[in-house]
Amino acid sequence: MLAWLALTVVGALATGPGVNRLTHSFATPGMSGYDANLHLLRTFGIDGNEQPTIAVLTLPAGTGMDTAAGQNIAARTFAAADRAGHLAVADYANTHNPKLISADHRTTWAVFDMPNPDIPSGAGVMDRIEPALKAAAPAGVTVSVTGFEQLQSTGPSNAGNPSVLVETVIGAVGALAVLLFVYGSAIAIVPLLIAIPSILTTFLLIFGMERFTDVSFLAEYLVAVMGLGVVVDYSLLLVTRWREEREAGKSNQEAIIAASPTAGRAVMLSGLTVAIGLLALVILPVPFLRSVGLAGMLIPLVAIAAATTLLPVLLATCGPVLDRHRVRRGSTTFSRGWQRWTGMIVRRRWIAAIAGLVILLGLAAPALVMNTGQPRANSLGGAAPPAVTLHNLEAGGVPSAVTFPIQLLTHGGPVAADRAAAIAAATPGVYTVLAPATPSFRHGGESLISVIPTDEGSTSAGVATVARLRAALAGVPGGVEVGGNTAQNSDFTTAVYGNFPLVLAVIAVLTFLLLAREFRSVVLAVKAVVLNVVSLGASFGFLVVFWQYGIGSHLLYGVAATGSIRNWIPILSFAFLFGLSMDYEVFILARTREEYDRTGSTNDAIVGALARTGRLVTCAAVILGISFGSLSSAPDVVVEMIATGLGFGILVDALVVRTLLVPALVALMGRWNWWLPDRLARLLRVPPTNAPEPPTVTKQPVGA
Repeated sequence: MLAWLALTVVGALATGPGVNRLTHSFATPGMSGYDANLHLLRTFGIDGNEQPTIAVLTLPAGTGMDTAAGQNIAARTFAAADRAGHLAVADYANTHNPKLISADHRTTWAVFDMPNPDIPSGAGVMDRIEPALKAAAPAGVTVSVTGFEQLQSTGPSNAGNPSVLVETVIGAVGALAVLLFVYGSAIAIVPLLIAIPSILTTFLLIFGMERFTDVSFLAEYLVAVMGLGVVVDYSLLLVTRWREEREAGKSNQEAIIAASPTAGRAVMLSGLTVAIGLLALVILPVPFLRSVGLAGMLIPLVAIAAATTLLPVLLATCGPVLDRHRVRRGSTTFSRGWQRWTGMIVRRRWIAAIAGLVILLGLAAPALVMNTGQPRANSLGGAAPPAVTLHNLEAGGVPSAVTFPIQLLTHGGPVAADRAAAIAAATPGVYTVLAPATPSFRHGGESLISVIPTDEGSTSAGVATVARLRAALAGVPGGVEVGGNTAQNSDFTTAVYGNFPLVLAVIAVLTFLLLAREFRSVVLAVKAVVLNVVSLGASFGFLVVFWQYGIGSHLLYGVAATGSIRNWIPILSFAFLFGLSMDYEVFILARTREEYDRTGSTNDAIVGALARTGRLVTCAAVILGISFGSLSSAPDVVVEMIATGLGFGILVDALVVRTLLVPALVALMGRWNWWLPDRLARLLRVPPTNAPEPPTVTKQPVGA
C-alpha cells in the first residue's frame, strides 16, 4: 500500500512535466519525403511536413491589388507576420504571381511556411500569426487565417491538458455507473480506486521514457482513457471472482487467495495479449508509432501489477464492509439470463454462427474501400472562421490542396531553382508554384519552392502528382528533393503497410502460442486469432462509413465526409484492438476451460462460462466504450477518429463476437475444442490432449 501511495504521489508530480515534453512529430526517418523535409528544416528552419498557415487579406471597397496602394497595404500587412517568429512568407509582393489575387482584385492570399512547433523556434508561432497580421492591418482591411492545423482543432491549441482530465473524469463517472449496476453495492468504487495509482504510475514511467526517446502526444490520451478502461476491466474480473468465492462460503482471505489462480491468471494472460498486440507498433520503423506502442505496453503491465497487488490489499481491508449492503438481490456473479441465452445459442448453434458471421462480414465490407491519408481540409472546421476562410478561397478558384503544398528543395543554385519552378508549373496536377527569391527561400545554392497542387494528398490524384514531380525533376542540375506532407505520407504508407502482412503474422503466431499454452487447445487459439482479425475488419468498416463517407460524423461531430482515414490510424487501431478484444476472449475461454475440466462437457462448459462471465464481459466492454466515447470529445478530428473506431470495435467484439459467435463455434467444434497434439504440447511444456473421439451421447446443456 505504501509503495503504491508513493508511486501515485510521484506520478502526480511528474504528469505535468511529462505531458509538456510530449511531441507532435510524425517523423519517418529513412524515407525520401522525410529526408527532404529534414533538409529543409536544417537549411531554412522550415519543416516541410508542417502544414502552413494561409492568410487571406481583403482590401476595402475602392482599393484593389491592381493599384500600388493596395499592393503596399498587402505587403506591409503580410510582412508583419515576422513578429510571430521564424517564417517563410510567399505573397504577391515577392512572387508577383497573379493567382494570389482574386478576380475582383480586392482579395489576396499568402502562404506562411513554419518550423515544427515542437522545437523552440516553432513553439507558438502559428498562434501568433493572426494577431500580428490584424495588428498591422489598416482600418477597413480584414485579415483571416486558415490551414489544416487550424481546421483540425476546434479549440485553442493549449486546451489539450484540461481536456484529457475532463475526458478521464467523464469516463470514470460512466464506469462507476456501470459498476454500480453490476455489483449493486459500494464495492463498485474499488476498481476506480485502483485506476488512479495505475494511470499516474504509467505517466511516471512515460516521464522516464522521455529521458531516452521522444514520446507522441497520442500517449497522453491513450494512457488516461484507455488506462482507465483496462484497469477497471481487470479489477472487475478479480472482484467478481472474489465475490463468487465468498458466496460459495469462503472467508474473505480464502476468497482473495482462491481468486488468484483463476481470475488472477486470466488478468495476467489478458494483459500479455494486449502487450503482444502493441508489438505491431514497436517493431515498425516509425519513431512516433514506436513511442505509442511502448507507452501503450505500459498500460496493461501496470494494470496487471495494480490489479494483482493493490486490489487484494483493498479487498482484505475493506472489501466485506463495502459489499455488505446491496441495492438489489440480483447483483450476484451468476446470471440466469446469460445461462438461458447461451443455452439457446448452443441449441441453435448453426443459426447463431451464420448470423454472427453475416453481421461481422457486413460491417467489415466497407473496409475494402478504405482510403488512407489526411482528412479532406474542406471537411473540417464546421462553421468556424478557418473553415469559412478556406471555403471563400475555394469559391475564388483556389483548391483546398493549398493547405498541403508540395515542398521542393533544389541544390543547383538560382538557375536550377528557376528551371525546377518552370518544370513544376508545367506538370499536370499543379495549380501554381511559389518561388520567391528572398533569403527565406534561397540560401547559398539551395532554394525552397512551394508547389500548390490541384488535388489533396489524400486522393490518388494528389499522390500521383508527387510521383510525376519526382520523375519530371530528376534531370534538374544539382538534384531536387521532393518533400511536404503529401510526399512524406505517401512514403509512410508504402513503408508501413508494405510490411504489415509480416507484422500481422508475427503478432498472430505469438498470440496463438500464448493462448494454445494457456487453454491447452489448438482450435480455441486459432479461433481466437481469426475472430479477432474479423472483428478488426468491422472496426475498419465503421471508420469508412462513419468518417470517410460522413454517415454520422457530421451529425455527431460537425465533420463532413473526410474522404480518407489518417494513414496511421488503421495500424494504431489494429495494435490496440487486437489485444483489447482478446481480453474478452480470454475472460470467457479461461472460464470455459475451467468449467470443462470440472464437468467434461463442452456444452455445459460454455453455458456455465457465459453464465458467470457474460455480464462481466458486456459491462467491461461498456466501460471501455464509455472511456473511448469520452476521448472522442477531444477537439482534434484525428483523436476523434481513433476514439470512435476503438470504441465501436470494442462494443462489436463484446456484443457480437464473444456472446454470439464464440459460444456458437465452441458448441459446433465440440470435443475438437480441446485438441492439442503431442509435439506442440511438448514445445509449450503442457500435457497433450489426445485426438477427440466422436461422443456417443450428447449431454444437454445447463438450462436447456
